[in-house]
Amino acid sequence: MNLNMDKPLRRVTVFALLLIFALMVQVNYIQGGQAEKLQTHDLNNRQFLDVFKRPRGKILAGGEVLASSRQQPDSENYARFYKDGEIFAPVTGFFNGGASGIERAYHSLLDGRDKRITNQRWFDQFIGKPALGADVETTIIPDAQRRAYRELAQANPNLRGAVVVMDVRTGAIVVMASYPSFDPNEVAPQTGEKGARRLVELEGKPDDKGQVNQRNKQLKPLVNNVLEDTFFPGSSFKAVIAAAALENGLTKDSSVPAPSTYTLPGTRTQLPNSHEGGACGGAGQAPLILTFAESCNTTYGILGAEQIGIDKVLETNKKFRYDQRIEVEPDLRTVPSKFPDMNQAETALASIGQGNNTATPLHMCLVAAAAANDGQIMKPYLVQRVRAADQSVIEEADPRELTRAMSAGDAEQLADMMREVTRTGTAKGFPQLAGKTGTADFDGVEFNNRWFVGFAPADEPRYAFAVITQGVGSGGEAAAPIAASVMREVLRK
Repeated sequence: MNLNMDKPLRRVTVFALLLIFALMVQVNYIQGGQAEKLQTHDLNNRQFLDVFKRPRGKILAGGEVLASSRQQPDSENYARFYKDGEIFAPVTGFFNGGASGIERAYHSLLDGRDKRITNQRWFDQFIGKPALGADVETTIIPDAQRRAYRELAQANPNLRGAVVVMDVRTGAIVVMASYPSFDPNEVAPQTGEKGARRLVELEGKPDDKGQVNQRNKQLKPLVNNVLEDTFFPGSSFKAVIAAAALENGLTKDSSVPAPSTYTLPGTRTQLPNSHEGGACGGAGQAPLILTFAESCNTTYGILGAEQIGIDKVLETNKKFRYDQRIEVEPDLRTVPSKFPDMNQAETALASIGQGNNTATPLHMCLVAAAAANDGQIMKPYLVQRVRAADQSVIEEADPRELTRAMSAGDAEQLADMMREVTRTGTAKGFPQLAGKTGTADFDGVEFNNRWFVGFAPADEPRYAFAVITQGVGSGGEAAAPIAASVMREVLRK
């Protein structure tokens, strides 16, 4: 009789065990494999309630901690702290529930909710222990970043500027400075409503009283000038026209037109040179390399509008990815630079970096990188590696080609032309660098965009750079000294 009773009991027991096993599998699936999806679902309000209750991972540069989290006294919430906030804000961005910069691009990893973390630590999730956020190690050289920001601030504290420096062999961005900037500490989670009001003020939007901070509206401190805005490139863009000329049969020693003035096609408007004498003095012809070194407007207006032509100029622009948004990290990319597809007169102006031609500093840096690296442009990146809390590597940079903009032979000729700029031309006196100056004026304002775009060291290029600062004077006077100062710091590494 007992045996007959044991059989149904065994069946019930086995069935119960199967149910428990199925429940455990389901819970494991939900808490492990589906955790991130459920946590980030639009209908899950808990993600917004819990976002400040987890410590985010650190953001680092050169071993320095740029962003970190600490639990607030007498609270379950975590505060976010930024070292030298204004200096590194273009890199770190801010976090206050919303985010920008690296804080946005690597949010799920920093927050500990990326499946590569949750899948590894599923048991912690199972018992209700939150996964720890990963640490993000950037490619930035901290002292060079500090030098760049301070140089920009001293150049003109009431106008805008940017410096970007990239390793031409890998694409690693080692400096990304933007001025003016902002302090992410002022809008961090611990600032509460005060931080929210400060963010509105930084955006240049009306506050709850309808008042607008006009300086912030004009100078855009939240905008990363390296990636997120364009500027008239002035004569620095002549490097692209020179590349087009070389790719279409000219050499650095070819004789090209160099009149003292040039009448824009279909108009009576005269395009002058910025100075008289030398290659630009109106002799009629001069070697391409000397017109580049002395930055003859007439030469490059004629080359772009007539001798090369709009179609081939646009083709060269595409090779440099000038018309594209360049992705640096996930959800962190440039706006596109723009060269107008219009008539000859507008093409002539655009060919000297004026008119409707606008560029991001990163795009101009990529132009210099091509000259420095045999015509090859590596994909720019800002994060070297990401480490989990146990220091295992989750992600690591994998340098790869973005595009081949020109042949190796033409790139070497363009590099020689950039060396001539600092040897005898508009940036004479900076022999450790090679590059192209640019000075773009604005209608109705009393300042210029002052550029210097190039590479260093001049003889054995390792880094490409682009510097823009706004103010009176020329690129050779204002931007080249900043480039020299920053590159001295970069090359100490």
